[in-house]
Amino acid sequence: MLILFDIDGTLLLTQRAGSKAMLDAARELFGDAFTFDGVEIAGRIDPLIWADAAKANGLADPGAHHDRFRAAYARHLAARLRADQTVTLLPGVARLLDALADLDQVTVGLLTGNYPETGRMKIKAAGLDPEVFAIAVWGIDGAHRRELPCLAMTQYAANYGHSIEPRDVLIVGDTPHDIDCAKASGCRCLAVATGMCCASELAAHEPELLVDDLSDTPAILAWMLNR
Repeated sequence: MLILFDIDGTLLLTQRAGSKAMLDAARELFGDAFTFDGVEIAGRIDPLIWADAAKANGLADPGAHHDRFRAAYARHLAARLRADQTVTLLPGVARLLDALADLDQVTVGLLTGNYPETGRMKIKAAGLDPEVFAIAVWGIDGAHRRELPCLAMTQYAANYGHSIEPRDVLIVGDTPHDIDCAKASGCRCLAVATGMCCASELAAHEPELLVDDLSDTPAILAWMLNR
């Protein structure tokens, strides 16, 4: 079984350090008038967030500026994480990851819209070891989030020498985008209302399981393994 966790709002909270660092980076490069107002961020992959923000601010060719933005964002995020020290693990995350690490039949991974360098920064700032996650697919790996589950399954097959069926893949996330990419790929989804979306908003997208948080380790673990 492969269990893929989102990062922001699922494993941890940064008190919006990521979105603030994105704005820092964009204003460093393009001036103080740059804004992310009206740009959807939660649950989306970072390159698409940048593309939408660039277009909204009148940049004709977002792709031409992407690498500079990405590098500046990483610098500003590192600075904010050092200065603010506001990253926290969400309830139950540490206990659940420890429990899953003891199960030979389970592989734990990441499925996230973050860039790899900034995603790892957040994980380390929360006190987790990125090496816990044997599989990782990032926002740069696909054109949109729906592509990421299949890429994770391909990575799994390459790492372990055998394929895995979508029904044996569980995506844990806090936004409708997590639910959507799971359903589009034939995977299950555990939605957790610890991010920007409330439980009723998540319930409307019909995840297989919806919880307020991950604190009830025995119940969540039992459900995960009962497939």
